[in-house]
Order: sequence, then C-alpha cells, then structure tokens
Amino acid sequence: MKRKVSQQKSQPKWKRKLFVLLLLGICFVSLLLMQTQYSRITGLTSLQHQFIAGPKIAFLFIARNRIPLETVWDAFFRGGDGKFSIFVHSRPGFLFNRATTKSDYFLDRQVNNSIQVDWGEATMIEAERILIRNALTDPLNDRFVFLSDSCIPLYNFSYTYDYIMSTATSFVDSFADTKEGRYNPKMAPVIPVPNWRKGSQWAVLTRKHAEVVVNDETVFPMFQRYCKKKPLPEFWRDQHIPADTSKVHNCIPDEHYVQTLLALKGLEGEITRRSVTHTSWDLSSSKDRERRGWHPVTYKFSDATPMLIKFIKEIDNIYYETEYRREWCSSKGKPSACFLFARKFTRPAALRLLNMSVLGVSS
Repeated sequence: MKRKVSQQKSQPKWKRKLFVLLLLGICFVSLLLMQTQYSRITGLTSLQHQFIAGPKIAFLFIARNRIPLETVWDAFFRGGDGKFSIFVHSRPGFLFNRATTKSDYFLDRQVNNSIQVDWGEATMIEAERILIRNALTDPLNDRFVFLSDSCIPLYNFSYTYDYIMSTATSFVDSFADTKEGRYNPKMAPVIPVPNWRKGSQWAVLTRKHAEVVVNDETVFPMFQRYCKKKPLPEFWRDQHIPADTSKVHNCIPDEHYVQTLLALKGLEGEITRRSVTHTSWDLSSSKDRERRGWHPVTYKFSDATPMLIKFIKEIDNIYYETEYRREWCSSKGKPSACFLFARKFTRPAALRLLNMSVLGVSS
C-alpha cells in the first residue's frame, strides 16, 4: 500500500520535469525563430537603406598632409545624406585622426597604401589609380571625383549630386595637344599621335571609366617611362645639360594620362569633354616665357570676394583653341554653369568665403 502511494506521488514530479523540458525547448526554438526574423528585417532594412541612398559619389582628395579647407567641406558634406564616400591620398604614414582633423567626415579616410607624390611625375597618376582602386571596393560608388587639397565646392551637395548624376558621361577636360614638345615619339606605337590628348587632371569618372583606369597595364608604363617634365634651368648644373633645350620634352603626366587612355580605348563618345573644376592659369606672372602658365593662380584672403565667386559661377562655356571648339555647358538638357568646384584657395580665403555665405555649400 505504501509502495502505491509513493508511485502516485512521484508521477507529478516526472510530469513537471517533462513540462520544464518542453518549455525550454519551445523557448529555444522561439529564440532561433526570432533571431532569424531579426536577421531578415536587418537585411531588408540594410537593402532598403542602400536603395534609398542610391548610387554614391566618391570624393577623391589628393593632399600633401591635412585637408586645410576641411571646414568648408564639412559644411558641404552635411547635406550628403549618405550619398557620398571620401578617400584621401596623403603622404605615406599620415593618419586622419582627432589630432589631424576636426571634421568627422575625414576621420580614418586616408588610403593606407599611399606613395610619395611629386609634381610633374608619374607618381601623381599612380596616386589617382590608388584612390580609384580603394573607392571601387564599395559597389555603391558610381562616380569618382578628383579634388586637390585647395579645392572648394561652389554649391551645396544636393545641387552638385544632381548635376553629376544627371548624365551618364564622365566629365574629362580633353583636347588635342598640337604643341610640339609634349608628345614623346618613343611612346609609339602604344600611344599614336592622333590619340594624344591634354587637359585638366580634375576629372569626374563613371564607374566604367574608373575601372578602365585601374585595369590599364599598357598605357601607364609608357607614361612612367617617357612622359617627364622638362628640367628647370636652375637644376641643369646637377645633371647633363641638353645641347638643344628646345627639343627637351616637357610632358606633365597628370595633364595627359586619363584623356589619352580614354581616347585610345575609343571612349571619347562617352565623356563630356570639359572639367567641372575651375582653374585660373596665370600667363603673365613669370618673366620666363617657358614657365608662364605652368601653375594656376592661388587665391588669397584679399582675392576671396563675392564678385570672384559670382564670376566663376556665371561661366557657361569653354573655348578650346586647338580644336576650334566651344563647349557650351548644360545640365539636364538645359544651359547651366560650367563649374561645381574651384581652385586654388588658401585656407584664409576659403574661410572668408564661407563666412560670407557666398559658396552656397549648406543645404
């Protein structure tokens, strides 16, 4: 009799254990289902965010060290709404941290495989290729804008984005270079004379054309070997003095490379053959005729006026003497200003313009 009672008492304990085990199993399965659902929602949200953000513009800065005009760019990028990315090529080892930049947009935006860049050398176009290579890792980057550390934006982000994305073409300043002394005959037959082009290095490339640049393994080596700047007279004492200096080639790689490469690939029909970055070339400051026009005008504090910006913004056409071609600027099929950016501005000049609110960089 006692044995029966103990069996009856032990039965509820067994049931309770089974109930607890079943409850734990249900909880575990529920957690798994919740986690799976959360992952789906997170994934959909991420995709939705990418869809909303749309294609991005990669802003590719070539800088010595810091970005001296970062305050202006910080105001510009505030209206970006996730539609941009930033990459900076500075000297090797330079880092954008709290000690070197006050803008969150530039934190850790340096490329970590940078090289030492010298003006008038092929290292400049190698820096461009490094920037593009890094920017292409983001599949949403659809346009690639080259900028110097002395560039300023003339309009707000929304206007700039719409202007660049409204056309399927790249913006590449490109024209036939008919002056003697730039083209080196040793480049033939890889680079024939009819495909030799000149223009500004401050281009805007589509993703297709950016991939053409980084995948190039034939034209770039020719530039490294045969496209070199003319040695300045003050340095002739340190090297062999040419018998006839007039026949020395003065080839500046970054003024020819992208233009010539796209011409060789038969892609000129896919580019708008002008730059969207304004540069003023000083043709009279040097006493040496051969040096006139080698470097652009630098705008200082006293130069930074509303009239200057108004003048740049009102430029609506560009004339190319070597091709007798006038490029009338348009956007979305309508006449428009030619330039979205301008250089070269000192930090005091850029800050003065920002304080005057004449740049229109804020949304």
